[in-house]
Amino acid sequence: MQPKPAHEDAFDLGFDADDEFTAPPNAQDAWRETPLDEPGTPHPDPFVGLPRDPADAPVGRAEGLGQAEPRFDDPAPSPFAAEASPPPFTDLAAELPDALPDPFADLPPAAPKAAASAPPSVPDFDEIPDGDLDREPLAEAHAAAPIHHHNPVGELISHAAAAMGEPVVPRITIHAFLAREEVGELMKAAAGDRRMERASVVVRMGGLAAAAEHYQTAPTPSLIMVESAEQTGEMLTLLDRLAEVCDPGTKVVVIGQANDIALYRELMRRGVSEYLVPPLKTLQLIGAITSLYADPSAPFIGRQIAFCGAKGGAGASTLAHNVAYEISERMTAGTVIVDLDLAFGTAGLNFNHDPLQGIVDALSQPDRLDPVLMDRMMARPSDHLSLFAAPATLEQDYEIGHDVFEEVISKIRANSPYVVLDLPHAWTVWKRRMLLTSDDLVIVAEPDLASLRNAKNMLDLVRQARPNDAPPKVIINKLGLPGRPEIPLKDFAEALGVQPAMTIPFDAKVFGQAANNGQMISEVGSKTKAGEAIDQLARLMLNQRDAAPVRPAAKTSLLSGLLKRK
Repeated sequence: MQPKPAHEDAFDLGFDADDEFTAPPNAQDAWRETPLDEPGTPHPDPFVGLPRDPADAPVGRAEGLGQAEPRFDDPAPSPFAAEASPPPFTDLAAELPDALPDPFADLPPAAPKAAASAPPSVPDFDEIPDGDLDREPLAEAHAAAPIHHHNPVGELISHAAAAMGEPVVPRITIHAFLAREEVGELMKAAAGDRRMERASVVVRMGGLAAAAEHYQTAPTPSLIMVESAEQTGEMLTLLDRLAEVCDPGTKVVVIGQANDIALYRELMRRGVSEYLVPPLKTLQLIGAITSLYADPSAPFIGRQIAFCGAKGGAGASTLAHNVAYEISERMTAGTVIVDLDLAFGTAGLNFNHDPLQGIVDALSQPDRLDPVLMDRMMARPSDHLSLFAAPATLEQDYEIGHDVFEEVISKIRANSPYVVLDLPHAWTVWKRRMLLTSDDLVIVAEPDLASLRNAKNMLDLVRQARPNDAPPKVIINKLGLPGRPEIPLKDFAEALGVQPAMTIPFDAKVFGQAANNGQMISEVGSKTKAGEAIDQLARLMLNQRDAAPVRPAAKTSLLSGLLKRK
């Protein structure tokens, strides 16, 4: 770099500094010596040596129809236009060996993609004849398009539902019979979500066929979810078989493989509540379940079972508590015991619980009763059993209107699949309403004259008020009490006009031990005759088809034993 004389002014417009980027004095400046073109002289194309893209052709110029018209905004000719530069990787390609090893040689060949090799052509609407406008021109294109395993619509619905509110599944029992392990894991994840903490979920494998076989001898829960991998005809056959054994009120959700609108309409016609197609997400499953019970016009109502004694001390409370416990354990379903004997209730004693709040607190503030407050008032004897205990105190009088009882019981039924009412022996207006509005009524009587009279009066009342319903179930309790004359079962049944549904033998040791220890009969003596009878009674209340009425063992004598040996 040459030093500059001190007299030269660097800010002079005519000053030209010398540095290492300045051309030598004798060098020719190709840009300065390029003569100016005369007006109208065509400019040479600076992109002669480059490959041409047909999409960049000027407007009005077609391939093979001549040259384009000259443009006045063309750039000046490039000094490098005459000499085309070679490809930049020519020397590099020459240095590479002739054959390189294939890194994918050990991998299996990929399956050819039919959709990628020959994409379907969609005709333009101008080319479709007028007579074909009613047809779908994209049907063939959609049929040949590849199937994606992404479900954006389902994700959009599930995320929108999660953002708009916090739906909670009520206290129902859900049985899921699934065909694939991944769907089973998805269902277990949904069962652990906080929105389904009130529901009781049982997941089994085997699909639709296993569900149809299982419920031949078992009661159906509130909701059945089945996955079917069968063809359409076989699926409908299995669904018809399942429908034959479903109890009234049971909802069915089918998870299938075919995304077919005709199949969906056929399933809806057959009474299926919902039809889902994978891929599924956790929120989609929860949303599908909550949507079945979120309709205000058809709210969820649990099954109400009322136990009433034909006379005081017949054992109706003890049977109500034990049957409710067996239902909760057998069905793994949320079951609520409501002890309505406000002054002398024994539910807290039988379950060894002394809650601070109970049914009187709910009856005193029915307007504030919601699921959260209800959970605080109930005791939890077991995982699936809740208890609305009575205060069992005589310090206050209980003057509560029958409409309050109905409001509170309806709110309890809206949050539990099974509600067992322990009714007192006293006759009131609200007790009459509870008897007539319950789904099942159990009258517990002893084989004596007072029980026979009172039981017949209640049967006549219920028959007249509910002529289209099944008659109440009559249970003969404390059969075979030592030293007590008893009315024979045959005469008792003839006087009532119905056959007793169950007889329970007297067992002072088992019932006394359970009452003193705050335990259930199944915990103290499940193998005894009384324990087996209570188990059969619970199965009978669940409408299980293999539950046959238990007949009492006939009193044996020495003569009858000798005759039986012959």
